[in-house]
Amino acid sequence: MTPDALADLVRTTAVDVLTSHDLDVSVLPAAVTVERPRNPEHGDYATNVAMQVAKKAGVPPRDLAGWLAESLTGREGIAEVTVAGPGFLNLRLAADAQAGMVREVLSRGSEFGRGDRYQGQRINLEFVSANPTGPIHLGGTRWAAVGDALGRVLAAQGAEVTREYYFNDAGAQIDRFVRSLLAAAQGEPAPEDGYGGDYVADIARQVLDAEPGALEQPAEQRHETFRGIGVGLMFEEIKRSLHEFGTDFDVFFHEDSLHASGAVGKAVEQLKESGHLYFADGAWWLRSTEFGDDKDRVLIKSDGSTAYIAGDVAYLRDKRARGFDLCLYMLGADHHGYVARLKAAAAAFDDDPDAVEVLIGQMVNLVRDGKPVRMSKRAGTVVTLEDLVEAVGVDAARYSLTRSSVDSAVDIDLDLISKRSNENPVYYVQYAHARLASLQRNAATLGIDRGPARDADLSLLAHEREGDLIRTLGEYPRVVLSAAELREPHRVARYLEDVASAYHKFYDACRVLQPGDDGANPLTIARLQLCEATRQVLANGLELLGVTAPEQM
Repeated sequence: MTPDALADLVRTTAVDVLTSHDLDVSVLPAAVTVERPRNPEHGDYATNVAMQVAKKAGVPPRDLAGWLAESLTGREGIAEVTVAGPGFLNLRLAADAQAGMVREVLSRGSEFGRGDRYQGQRINLEFVSANPTGPIHLGGTRWAAVGDALGRVLAAQGAEVTREYYFNDAGAQIDRFVRSLLAAAQGEPAPEDGYGGDYVADIARQVLDAEPGALEQPAEQRHETFRGIGVGLMFEEIKRSLHEFGTDFDVFFHEDSLHASGAVGKAVEQLKESGHLYFADGAWWLRSTEFGDDKDRVLIKSDGSTAYIAGDVAYLRDKRARGFDLCLYMLGADHHGYVARLKAAAAAFDDDPDAVEVLIGQMVNLVRDGKPVRMSKRAGTVVTLEDLVEAVGVDAARYSLTRSSVDSAVDIDLDLISKRSNENPVYYVQYAHARLASLQRNAATLGIDRGPARDADLSLLAHEREGDLIRTLGEYPRVVLSAAELREPHRVARYLEDVASAYHKFYDACRVLQPGDDGANPLTIARLQLCEATRQVLANGLELLGVTAPEQM
């Protein structure tokens, strides 16, 4: 019995109890909450539903709890119900109910944990979107891992997710990058406001290889040559490194196309006509304070050029015109102002501000030998995605960047995540999966066929550690749902560590394969089924994080 099935049973029972006592059934919440108590002695699950509704129903909480306990006791799957404190209900499941949990995992396989919370919703998920002026730094690398994992989690809840990269190929930073390339090609130092690092010289050489006479061209043409080829080369390198990191995008949207197509101008004119723009100090301002922003924003500067937000406004309109129900942005710590301004832009177009959602991520710091790692071998000023992968590998990098909430800064200890020990979270989880896969291979070598789960006597899984592991597996669908609803894929990673812990404790306490075992022992078969269910949940969770589930280590 899954926690959700148990919650449904409790609610159905509560309806019967309230009805039988001529009490108002409408006081019940749409969904009853059941949770695993911290102290296992209090039962397998607990609910506070009696305390939640007793006052509204006009009865003492302990009286209502007592009626519920009496009615629940003996129902299918329930072994015992007790009332605790002011009206808590503690529930213990029957062995066959726990067996049903194992069967459900095995029957659903790779689909276990998936749901339909966002079925039919189209979500545009924009993340990374680093300027094509250099390799992806650690902040962008964190978004590459977290954004891809979030996309997988949302898709697991039925959403149609489009991963999008906003290619910033317009603006002053591109001009600085091009001037840096030209300086490198001419053997000159980088401009004071330019970009350094070996990668600039590498790309400058590649531009000259593609266009040998570029330096002899007139100044304007020379600039355009280095811009067209150099920015393209840099962006291709970014895409390659992301692909090798396991992060791919469905759409690469060019900022420049918004200007070239006239989309920015049309958006500005529409806002002027609606009265949401006003002219002051030689510039055009969006009345964004009317929609919750802390200040009005300039869209058209006094020199006639468009401010960066003008492109953002047009980009949002473009996303909504493409039919997305939710536009989800993942931005760095220096973009807090974007939350209010993007919602204000939506409202100014008479659109739903809730169709815009912005996640802000904090910085990542690398530590080695207890000291910060600050310099890249290639970029010169920052640590890049390639530096991290070279140091620890893709799996360790992705897992480490995903297992912490993005709204807090994180320190990645390179020494720790390189260790092959239980101190290393990704090794701990992957090793549990590999150990489980090895166990099944060993069983096959012994000639033991666990057969279909329906034929196994899973009610034999009555040991305390077996129950702990089964109930931990049963939490997985809830974890995936909460990770999607809260936009927190780190919940999946932390949960997998709980599964690995529960499994290792089970394995230490419950011998699975006995010496001389030929598979005739029904307890052996039952435990092999539990082990396979555990392996399946670990594999499903690692897949959502974009981390491999190794068969051996």
